[in-house]
Amino acid sequence: MTHHSRVRQASEDDVAELVRLRALLFENLGGDFFNPSSAGDDWRYALATVLKEKLTEQDARILVVEGDGGLAACGIGTVEQWFPGPHSHNGRIGHVIGMVTDPAYRRRGHSRAIMLGLLDWFRERQAVRVDLYASRAGEPLYRELGFLDHPDPALYRRP
Repeated sequence: MTHHSRVRQASEDDVAELVRLRALLFENLGGDFFNPSSAGDDWRYALATVLKEKLTEQDARILVVEGDGGLAACGIGTVEQWFPGPHSHNGRIGHVIGMVTDPAYRRRGHSRAIMLGLLDWFRERQAVRVDLYASRAGEPLYRELGFLDHPDPALYRRP
């Protein structure tokens, strides 16, 4: 059975659903890094504020697929101006963030459709590279779409 994912840009009416999907993402990733027990709910209000700002900005694109009475899936792309180099002639680097599909709508091609929409947008925005952190579940799709292992190890530190 073929499912057609109708991808569209998110609007302010989607903010509550986008917050719900992002919470699902971190519940699924779990562990103290992604979902510390001390987190509380303040981050949800902060996220809603940032989403409302980013919806209108040129450096972000939030794409969604509708389900029945809510969003089935979402994904966010951002382009940042970094410093050009021999590997990055204009220094414009894309990032894919927060790709989430509601469990009730998985395996229908929604993430693929959103990714293809974001990749088109990255080309329009002249990003020279697109980076992402893949979940185990998402990794096969990203590799199929041409994503490779980054040559540098991914490290982090909390200030």
